[in-house]
Amino acid sequence: MQRFYPLLFVFLWSTGFIGAKLGLPHAEPLSFLLTRYGLVIALMLIIALATRAPWPEKRRDWLHIGISGVLVHAVYLGGVFVAIKQGLPAGVTALVVGMQPLLTAFGAGWLLGERVSARQWAGLGLGFVGVGMVVSAKLGDGALGPMLIPAVVALLGITAGTLYQKRFCPKFDLRTGSVIQFVPTAIITAMAVAMFEDYRIVWNGQFMFALGWLVLVLSLGAISLLNLLIRSGSAVNVAALFYLTPPTTALIAYFIFGENLTLIAAFGMLVAVSGVYLVAKTK
Repeated sequence: MQRFYPLLFVFLWSTGFIGAKLGLPHAEPLSFLLTRYGLVIALMLIIALATRAPWPEKRRDWLHIGISGVLVHAVYLGGVFVAIKQGLPAGVTALVVGMQPLLTAFGAGWLLGERVSARQWAGLGLGFVGVGMVVSAKLGDGALGPMLIPAVVALLGITAGTLYQKRFCPKFDLRTGSVIQFVPTAIITAMAVAMFEDYRIVWNGQFMFALGWLVLVLSLGAISLLNLLIRSGSAVNVAALFYLTPPTTALIAYFIFGENLTLIAAFGMLVAVSGVYLVAKTK
């Protein structure tokens, strides 16, 4: 069963862009996320208490888990949602965030002592080329300007969060750990909402469906799988899976929204998959 975790994670993580596309027209980005975080905290706290899940015994473990949560959730998701809300095409956002495996590979040797082989470097480069081919048709023309800034912040957040969690808190109970990760995330996001937004949300059917999907499928399902993958695999191998997110998102958008899927994008999917295979393949 565990062999299917990476594929399931890629699919679930990719639907996050679909959920954002459905919900963001009806809410401010950080207000949307703050509502999502609050629901996740409530659900996971109930589950943790009902199942008597163990809490970390050391204060430093609480700190490390909380910091990893802020990086992976507050910084990464906040950057992605703000970038899309400001008008940055989803394809460009995916391409920027798609650089994460390359940055992780650089940091893995320095922070984690992981050795990145020549084959893995080749796979990382091949995967990035594949991602570029998938989103090339959506890049568009014109100046992107400040819209790129939150996407770059998101890239740095997910890269730092993956490395930090692998280094300082690779193992923790997923039930209590989720609460510890999302509480500081919600606090920081609430501060940002107070400074930059008016907490505007239109509670219609489409928004509520998107919110429910992101809470149950993404925050509970995909994040739990990400934590399991970080616990059991190398940082480079886990990061390489993010190369499969833009191609998978493109496929989902093709079937759900009827978005155009070009021949070069389809070929790019094969290239990205080949790159991930090179990274993950053991000798």
